[in-house]
Amino acid sequence: MNDMTELEFLPLGGTGEIGMNLNLYRQGESWLAVDCGIGFSGNDTPEAEILLPDPVFISERRKDLVGLVITHAHEDHLGAVAHLWPQLGCPVYATPFAAAVLRRKLGEAQLLQQVPIHTIPTGGAFRVGEFDLSFIPVTHSVPEAQALVLRTPQGIVVHTGDWKFDPNPLVGPPTDIAAFEVLGREGVLAMVCDSTNVRTEGPSASEADVRQEMTKLIATLEGRVAVTCFASNVARVETIAKAAKAANRVVAVVGRSLRNLEVAARECGYLSDVAPFLSEQEANSVPDDQILLIVTGSQGEPRSALSRIAVDTHPNISLGEGDNVIYSSRMIPGNEQAVIQVQDNLTRRGVNVITDRDHLVHVSGHATGGDVRRLYAMVKPKYLVPVHGEWRHLTANAAIAQELDITPILLEDGDILNMKDASFDVVDTAPTGRLVLDGGRLLQMNGGVLSARRRMLFNGVVLGSFAVDEEGYLIGDPKVSAPGLLDAEDPETARVTEEFGNALDEIPDELRENDVTFRDAAKTALRRALGRKLQKRPLVDVHLLRV
Repeated sequence: MNDMTELEFLPLGGTGEIGMNLNLYRQGESWLAVDCGIGFSGNDTPEAEILLPDPVFISERRKDLVGLVITHAHEDHLGAVAHLWPQLGCPVYATPFAAAVLRRKLGEAQLLQQVPIHTIPTGGAFRVGEFDLSFIPVTHSVPEAQALVLRTPQGIVVHTGDWKFDPNPLVGPPTDIAAFEVLGREGVLAMVCDSTNVRTEGPSASEADVRQEMTKLIATLEGRVAVTCFASNVARVETIAKAAKAANRVVAVVGRSLRNLEVAARECGYLSDVAPFLSEQEANSVPDDQILLIVTGSQGEPRSALSRIAVDTHPNISLGEGDNVIYSSRMIPGNEQAVIQVQDNLTRRGVNVITDRDHLVHVSGHATGGDVRRLYAMVKPKYLVPVHGEWRHLTANAAIAQELDITPILLEDGDILNMKDASFDVVDTAPTGRLVLDGGRLLQMNGGVLSARRRMLFNGVVLGSFAVDEEGYLIGDPKVSAPGLLDAEDPETARVTEEFGNALDEIPDELRENDVTFRDAAKTALRRALGRKLQKRPLVDVHLLRV
């Protein structure tokens, strides 16, 4: 049996990468999960779109998993709950806004009646099994973001979630500095801290500055104006709506996630002084110079509203010569190529594309290096564990800690950190991996289906079809198709087909009697017919018809 005072930390996702945040704490026999998010595929994973952390380690220990705490309502922190909860099976704890967003997702997944959701007030204290927990309100680009405080026999651990300092965040309160100062006086064993924006020096810019600049900018624009931003950034949505009103424009939202966000926000008392938004169908009845569209797709997601508008395939909304698109967001690392492609398609259609390089239309919701220094000086943790970021972000966060005589501990997904006051040591590793959301299925990134898809993507696929009589001898000519590799009219296709037929004739009689051995021999024959001329190793399969 484990020592009931023992404390461990284990990131299963989000450490050394952007997105897919899934963190575990163990106290004695009990496990606590913090956040459960998705990631978006980048250039290195063209065969997938939505990525999730593999929860196999904790799903095998689900009887000891006492709960899942959600720090805030961003996709990279709660977007995987509806997909992974059946493997976790534990109660979920969240603030009212995060709970409202989560309920809509669980409803779509037909899980709403199964998942116990406990709504915790912002700044509230609560117990989950053996864990003594409390929230500290922090500013982020979504309402009700919370840092999580764990009071354990080993000492106080602060899990920051995503945060920043902003004296005037416009929606929700500023980061509760007084609460962090109290923790600093109590003494903090460790801080597990967001690293995404620490390479930016100086203090964070304020949402109030964006609202001022956005209001001035939109007033100068003619034609249709569309603004794309993260759907969950309620303060930014409010900023856009108020800037539109000042320019005598009405607002329509385009994209399901924005509509869901609006419903959840209004349900929790946000956007109360903003008029209800029009639907995308209603937008077309408004003159171009009187409409503002808030559109999903700031990260270049291929099926998003903005991506379809950019190639004129959206069923309701079109943009063209003289219209404007404002990118009120940053590019998530890995999405650069997709975002630039959408911007290029818009520009080709005569749309004026405006980004944060042109005007102050976006500020990050994540702490800068200046913010981090200020927080560390306030809380004075003995140890720092950087999370939520790529290695360049984690190491930059660690360097700031060292400047302030705080001991940094750099981890990778799967490292099990034993958190003893005397020493912090990685004592073991847990299995980790990525799952891919493929339609409604969860597939292993390195499993057979995705491996085959990668091979087809880069090397093509060759399919040979042939019919044989009862004794296994060829009837007629075989057919060979190689989509993505050879055109039907290509002379090479005719050569491969002829050599495949010849090779089939040479298969020994004893292999023709059983369909399994015959197919295996036929695959070998097809590979031999392809030869080395193509300099590819395509996925090869055959269809055998015995008549």
